[in-house]
Amino acid sequence: MKKIKKYFSELKLNRKLTVTMLCLIAVPLLVFIMSFFTYTNKTRINEMVSETKARMVEDYADIQKMIESVNMSTQVIMNDRQLVELLEKLNRNEEIPAEDYVEFSKEHIALLESFINSNPYLYQIRVYANNNTFPEMMPVLYHQDRLNEASWKKSPASGSWQIGYEDFLEEKQEKKLMALTSEITDFLGTKVGILEVAVGMEDMFPRMYESGNESWVGFVEKGGEIYSSGDKEKSTWEKSKESIVEEAKKTGTESYVHTKIQGKEVMIFSQPVRELSGNYILLVNIDQQIQSIIWQQGKILVIMLLLFVLLVLLIDESVSLLLRKFYDVLGVVRKIRKGNLEERIPVKGKDEMGELGIQINSMLDSIEVLMQEKLDREMLIKNTEIKALQNQINAHFIYNVLECIKMMAEIDEEFEISDAVTSLGELFRYNMKWVSGNVTIQEEIAYIKNYIQLMNLRYDFTIILSIKIPEDIYEQEIPKMSLQPIVENAICHGIVEMGEDATIYIKALRKEEEFEISITDSGIGMDEKQMDILEKKIRGEIEASGGSGNGIGLKNVQDRIKIQFGDKYGLKIHSKEGCFTKVSVLLPYKGK
Repeated sequence: MKKIKKYFSELKLNRKLTVTMLCLIAVPLLVFIMSFFTYTNKTRINEMVSETKARMVEDYADIQKMIESVNMSTQVIMNDRQLVELLEKLNRNEEIPAEDYVEFSKEHIALLESFINSNPYLYQIRVYANNNTFPEMMPVLYHQDRLNEASWKKSPASGSWQIGYEDFLEEKQEKKLMALTSEITDFLGTKVGILEVAVGMEDMFPRMYESGNESWVGFVEKGGEIYSSGDKEKSTWEKSKESIVEEAKKTGTESYVHTKIQGKEVMIFSQPVRELSGNYILLVNIDQQIQSIIWQQGKILVIMLLLFVLLVLLIDESVSLLLRKFYDVLGVVRKIRKGNLEERIPVKGKDEMGELGIQINSMLDSIEVLMQEKLDREMLIKNTEIKALQNQINAHFIYNVLECIKMMAEIDEEFEISDAVTSLGELFRYNMKWVSGNVTIQEEIAYIKNYIQLMNLRYDFTIILSIKIPEDIYEQEIPKMSLQPIVENAICHGIVEMGEDATIYIKALRKEEEFEISITDSGIGMDEKQMDILEKKIRGEIEASGGSGNGIGLKNVQDRIKIQFGDKYGLKIHSKEGCFTKVSVLLPYKGK
């Protein structure tokens, strides 16, 4: 997936658009085709199932008709009083005159033979008497010993079907038989004979002997015996009949199973025949129909593929035409990137690409103006740096002169003047440093100490400086001259107007990833109105300009801190009139 994403991300824009459009078309189309193929396959299979089920219903109706005919014939024979009386006499071994046999044969046996011949479904009706001494009356009445020649697979219990046997009286067996065998009893329930009502299996299961390459029919008894045409040369499915029967057992409520036999698609149907204690099984070869469906679907897929290729070409060409203006703009941008700022995009049309060209041309014009302004500004900065260097040289001269004055004061033992000159020299040295960035808090505090010492020379009262700062905070960096303007503001507007000794407290406290420095003076303080005005000046809501006392120093400190560290940091002021003024500075703590 990652490789696909990477490959897609590296494609050109026109290719990305082409691929995207094709995906938007191809995915729904593919879903539609698959759904259509699934629907057609299911529809065709359902049609074949319906057709085969109709055949099964027809076959089952014919089987029921045959069974009913056999049952009816069985009842006719069982209810033949003259035949039963003769069987009773034979069972009792009574002497029967020859003329009675002749009369029974001419009249009654001939009548039964006529009944058999008049029923097209019957193959034969035979009665086996419990006697072997009477003259047999073919083709109906036979000796009991004849049962020994019968190839029945079951005992001739009352109401049992004998399936798939051969006629023992026929020298040349042409077809298989199935018969309903029943015991003939007298009115006391004594067995006097066996009745066999037979039909040809071809008549009971005609499709069984029509089986070929396209279908196979068989009948499976409850015990598992399989009956079919048995002709392996005629039916290619005969050798797989055991597998067919096993698959037929899987049929559920649909009464059929769709599977593969001998590598071919087939449907196997199973219909229970309760009267015969077995299942009628029909196999239908649908491999050719399935292959036909697949071939037709393959043709559709080939046609769709050709149309899709044509669609790819059309979409690619259309996207290229739509993006032609974009690539014209991109070509100009590449030339500009190489340094040719005089290039301009030819504006064509009023669409989005035309507007983009206008905006880029306007941007290039602005860049040229800005570049010229930058050159002018750099020249001005260079000139300023030269002047600053000159001023630095002048400051060095003043610092050297102060050092000479200090030496002279110490020679004359004027140590107070010497200390004052030393503090003033330190102030000059701090200001002379060509540092536009940050200084440590320790450096800033040292500057404030020198500044306080000089302020104490200037005024008649004494300003006491109390400092309480942890060692780790001393190493933190702040913009240069961030704390001195606050101290200066405290002296000029808080202590000087009071005109008496006062204290300035400088404290620092760390708060997790931040630290706060507070500068508190014991001066005259401010009322709420003065506080509100000063805070607005610091926030820039009121213009702070002009001379002393207008808050411009505090606003500059606030602006520098926010620019460097963010809006989260800066100044907060607390004051009480006649008591104190406290300025807190919140800064980020950066570990060493």
